[in-house]
Amino acid sequence: MTILEKKHIENFDPRNLPIGFIDNPYRWYNALRTHDPVHRCPDGSWFLTRHEDLCTVYKSPQLYSSDKKTEFGEKYGPSPLLEHHTTSLVFNDPPLHTRVRRLLMGALSNRAIDGLEPGLIILIDKLLDSLEDSDRPDLVTDYACAIPVEVIGNLLAIPHGDREPLREWSLNILGALEPVLTQEQERAGNQSVKDFSTYLEELIHLRTLSPLDPDKDVLTRLIKGEGSDEKLSLIELVHNCIFILNAGHETTTNLIANSLYLLTQWPDQKRMLLNEPGIIRTAVDEFLRFESSNQLGNRMSTEASLVGDVRLPARSRITLCIGAANRDPEVFSYPNMLDLKRKPNRHLAFGTGPHLCAGVSLARLEGRIAIERFLKRFPNYRLNSAPERSERVRFRGFVSLPVEL
Repeated sequence: MTILEKKHIENFDPRNLPIGFIDNPYRWYNALRTHDPVHRCPDGSWFLTRHEDLCTVYKSPQLYSSDKKTEFGEKYGPSPLLEHHTTSLVFNDPPLHTRVRRLLMGALSNRAIDGLEPGLIILIDKLLDSLEDSDRPDLVTDYACAIPVEVIGNLLAIPHGDREPLREWSLNILGALEPVLTQEQERAGNQSVKDFSTYLEELIHLRTLSPLDPDKDVLTRLIKGEGSDEKLSLIELVHNCIFILNAGHETTTNLIANSLYLLTQWPDQKRMLLNEPGIIRTAVDEFLRFESSNQLGNRMSTEASLVGDVRLPARSRITLCIGAANRDPEVFSYPNMLDLKRKPNRHLAFGTGPHLCAGVSLARLEGRIAIERFLKRFPNYRLNSAPERSERVRFRGFVSLPVEL
């Protein structure tokens, strides 16, 4: 990959992206990491692209806060979006983050995740049957996006008849996290928070009256808590249930669709995976590294700090570019090559430190089963027209991926 010259990234602004960025952001990420790894954006925020710098920030939560009350207050004003994004797990520091994460990790134990595999295989095989019967199969709309919605619906024991709006709610709420927010995105995001909250409040009321097995039902476990000091308020409960859907929905959809797309672009790697299906676990991590579903994260410095050789003032807004860090040649040999046997693979697709993704095991399970069983069923699949890539910057994936099976 040709590295752009320094002059091409001097005014780089994630709020005003250059032409061609959505199709291939890595040209700009490589240039930033090479010439200006601690880049000051026109709005005064900082854009970090080195793996080492991201790890430093991730692992220093007291110095680099995840709390977004000030930043999102300016972005959203008093609104449902503000209430949601400042109450959910990901955009908070301890003690709320610690309390909610402990509850979620108890519900998403390795034993609980392993117990999902038989049902996940049944779900995926049904989707594969439908793909085979389709005249115009699409790997996003007919396959990848259906898997996490059903899995998370099962985790929260949401009745099947109530699941239709979940995907749209999630897309709208996450869409409002983009660096540039249109009035329509803001309206749709706020309305989706309202609608989802109203639905969950009723579901929580019913589940409180008729609890399920807390070892299998995440919602019952969250309602019950781990003791009197660990119970969530109704508002905390509602918004962290929304977070569970959002965190596991679009990112897992993108993991599955991105992976199957990459195999059409790297036929030698596809042949290797077909011939050696046992490498699927390392393959999933390489897909996550190469095309991270979540490309950007954010922090705010609580005091003046040094990142590399650049001094950042207190209250600096920081963007962590996961997509760039995952192709850092200081950490990954031949970083712009897909290597499904890559070991070690210290990618940051799930973050690291105290905010390491709580659903990491679930995401890997869904990706492994979905890719593995699709390839076994349709080893000769190929694209039959140009895919449509999502215009999102934070979440990298496709809107449509039409194939011949």
